[in-house]
Amino acid sequence: QVQLVESGGGSVQAGGSLKLSCAASRYTASNACMGWFRQAPGKAREGVATIESDGSTSYADFVKGRFIISKDNAKNTLFLQMHSLKPEDTAMYYCAADLSRQALCTWVSYDYNYWGQGTQVTVSS
Repeated sequence: QVQLVESGGGSVQAGGSLKLSCAASRYTASNACMGWFRQAPGKAREGVATIESDGSTSYADFVKGRFIISKDNAKNTLFLQMHSLKPEDTAMYYCAADLSRQALCTWVSYDYNYWGQGTQVTVSS
């Protein structure tokens, strides 16, 4: 069983930055696909960024150039650095782990076995 705990959410003005963290309870970051997803009220959950076990990253078009996904394998922690935040980035952000893959991470939420409880990000204009 893997537990994922997010932190770092909060309220920020448009143009600001936040850094989210996701601590995993066991040796996960170097052995699985990990990703950040988000869900705004009344909208479907959507993928934001993924990172493979070798560190290769992928981003949704709407965050490219603004968000950076990274991880610290030694601390078993996943990060999402968010810059140039926009009001439309307001959502609950979730980290997730897909232990069935180390590469070719998908954007499909049901492929991810484990999820954190989420951390709220609110961006005001």
